[in-house]
Amino acid sequence: MTAELVRGQNHPLSQARLEIRIAAGTPVVAGATLGDEHGTVHGAEWVVHPGAPTLPGLEVSRQAAADHRLAVDLGAMPEAVHRVHVLLALPSAGGPVRFGAVAAPFVAVTGLDGTELAGYTITGLDAESAVVALELYRRQGAWKVRAVGQGYAGGLTELLTDQGLPQAHQLANTIHEAVAQGLARAVTPPARTADGDRARQTATPAPGPEQGASATQGASGAVPPQPLSPYGTQPPGTPPQPTTPNGSPASGTSQPASPYGAQGAPAASGPPPGHTQVPADGSAAQPAAPTAGGPIDYSHPRRQNAAPPPPPPVAPPVQPGQPARPVAGDATGWSMDERLYNQVWGMFEDLARSTAAYRSAVDFADSRMEKELDAALADPRNRIGGQGDAAREAARAKYAQLVEQARAAYDRDLGQLTAESEVVEPALPLAYARWDNPVWHGYRVPFEAPMAVRMGDLHLPECPELRIPMLIRLPLERGLWIDSGAAGSLDGSFLDSHELHGLAMDTAVALAARLLAVHPAGDYTLHVIDPAGSGAQALAPLVWTGVLAAPPAVGAAGVGDVLARLTERVDLVQMAVRGGAADSLPPGLDTSEQLLIVNDFPHGFDDRAVTQLRYLADEGPSVGVHLMMVADREEASAYGPLLDPLWRSLMRLTPVPDDHLADPWVGHAWTYEPALVPPGSQVVQQVLNQVAEARTKYT
Repeated sequence: MTAELVRGQNHPLSQARLEIRIAAGTPVVAGATLGDEHGTVHGAEWVVHPGAPTLPGLEVSRQAAADHRLAVDLGAMPEAVHRVHVLLALPSAGGPVRFGAVAAPFVAVTGLDGTELAGYTITGLDAESAVVALELYRRQGAWKVRAVGQGYAGGLTELLTDQGLPQAHQLANTIHEAVAQGLARAVTPPARTADGDRARQTATPAPGPEQGASATQGASGAVPPQPLSPYGTQPPGTPPQPTTPNGSPASGTSQPASPYGAQGAPAASGPPPGHTQVPADGSAAQPAAPTAGGPIDYSHPRRQNAAPPPPPPVAPPVQPGQPARPVAGDATGWSMDERLYNQVWGMFEDLARSTAAYRSAVDFADSRMEKELDAALADPRNRIGGQGDAAREAARAKYAQLVEQARAAYDRDLGQLTAESEVVEPALPLAYARWDNPVWHGYRVPFEAPMAVRMGDLHLPECPELRIPMLIRLPLERGLWIDSGAAGSLDGSFLDSHELHGLAMDTAVALAARLLAVHPAGDYTLHVIDPAGSGAQALAPLVWTGVLAAPPAVGAAGVGDVLARLTERVDLVQMAVRGGAADSLPPGLDTSEQLLIVNDFPHGFDDRAVTQLRYLADEGPSVGVHLMMVADREEASAYGPLLDPLWRSLMRLTPVPDDHLADPWVGHAWTYEPALVPPGSQVVQQVLNQVAEARTKYT
C-alpha cells in the first residue's frame, strides 16, 4: 500500500531501482543534488540538472515539463553519497513566477513496474519559485525517503546556496539557460479551470509535435502536446520503458513495452454514560475518477496517478431466492488489506444497526402491550372475569407475535453476518488476525506498516457468539490505558488485585508485541517503565528476545531518565516540523515510532514525572510517541483531579471482558475482550525472535 507522506515524514525504500514521478500544474524544472552524510553538496559536479542530466545512479529530464520521470538507482550511488535531494523550480523565461499561483505539485516514488511506494503533495507554497521536494537518504545501510517541501522565494540561487554550493548563482543561470534552449519541447499543461486546478494525467503521454502527431479534439478542447519520453531517448511510437541512469534498458525488460463515519452514517445517539466511543476513523469510499478540468483532490493524490485497483472478489452463483454467499475482501479499497478493514467495519455497523432495529421492535411491542392492557383494565367491569382475562391474553399474544417477528428478522441478519465472519476471519492479515490464526505461523517481518491493528474483539449480549474485530487505525491517535483496577467480570466471578494486574500486564505485552510485529524493522521502538519490577514475569518475552530499546527502567531515577529523553524527542520533532526544518534534527535522534509502557503508575512518579507523562499523552501521538499505561485509577486518586485529563485522553481497555465501549452509530454498549495469546502458545515468542533478528540486521 502506498505511503501518503506529510511534510517531515519518512518511509523505507525496499527497492534500489526506482522512478520519481512528478506532476505539476505548469512546466517545472526537475533536478537533484547529491550530498554527503551531512547533506553538503561539494560542487557543481554533484548536481544533476537539464544541462547535465546524468550522474552515477541518477538521470533527470532535459527540459521543463508538467510531468517528469526521474530514474534512480540507489545501488549505483557512490559510497560518498548519503543524501539525494529532488529539486523543482519554475523556469525563469515566462510562465508563473511563484508556486502559489499554480496547482500544488505532486511527487511519487515508484518501482520500475509503476507501483507507488510513497507519494507527497507539496502544499503550503506561496512566493517560492524553487522547492526541495524529497530527500532520499542512506541510514545504516538502508535507504529511506523523506517528504521535505522546503521552498525558496529566491529561486534556484537561494536553494543551491542553502545546499552549500559556493557558485550557486552561476549554476542557477546555467540551469535556466539549458531549460530555455529546450522550451520548444516543453510540455503545455492541460486546460485548467478558473481556479487554476487541473486533472492529473493518468494515461501514457501521447506523441508530441516532434513525432508528427496531430492534436485530437475533445469536448473540452485540444489535447496539449506531450513529450517523447521523460528522457527523450525512445524512438517515436515506443512506449516508455525502465532505464538505468546511464540510459541503457533495465535488465529483464524488452524494448516494446469506517469505522465509517466518513460515509455519512448518522449517529442515532451518543454513547451511554461511562462508555468510551470507538473511533470511527478511516475512509471506505472510493472517490470517482476526476473529470477533465475538475479540481484536484489533494487528500489522496495516488488515486489520480496510480492504475485502478483490481476488482474485488466476486461471490459464487447461488440458487434463486437464496442470499448471496459472503466473500472476504468484497468491500471497496485499493488493496486487500484496505478492503478487509472496510469490510470489518461494515460488519460492525451492520450488527450495530440490526441490533438497534431489534431492540426498537421489542420496545415497541412492550409499549403496545402495556397500552392494550391499560385500555382493557380501564373499565372496572373488565378487571374481573373472563372478558378481562381474554383481553390480557390477546395483548400478550400480540406481544409475543411482534417479538417473534423481530427476532426472526434479527436472526436472519445474524446468520448473514456470521457467515461473513466465518470467511473474513481466516482471511485477515497479520495486523488484523487473532493470535490463534494460522497466518502467524508464516510470519515474516513486513516492509511497510499496516493501516490498522487489532486491539481485541467486540460483541453484544443478544449474540455473544458473533465477535467483531476491534480495528484501530495507525498511527495511534490516542494512548492506551490497560485498567488493572479491581472489578468483577461479566460472568459474575471476581479476581483479586494480583491476578487482575497480571492479566493487565499480559494484555499490554500482547498488544506491544503485535505493534512491534506489524511494523518494519527499525520503525518501532519500545520502552518500558517498571519502577518496582512487579511486571518482570509478564515482560519476560520482551526482555529475553531483546526487542526493547533498553532494559525496563526501575526506580525514580530510571523513570526520570526515560521520560526526560522522550519529552526531549517530542520537543525537537515538534520544533522541526513547525519550523519546516525536519532535515535539521540531530543525527543520532531516533525518528521511528516510539511506544512507552508504564507499569504500576503512580508508584515511582514525582510531580515532575507526572507532568512529563501528561505532556507525552497530549503531545506525543502527533510526533510518533505513544503511551500505554497499566494502572489502577483508584490507586492514583491520591493525586486528586490533576490526573483526570490524563485518563480522559487515553483509550481504556480492560484485561477481562467488560462492556465499556460504545459504537459511533447508535451508541450500544459493546463488550470488549482483549486480544490475548492462547494459553501455552509460543507464537509471541517465535514472532518476537524474528523481530529481534530483523532489528539486529537493520542496525
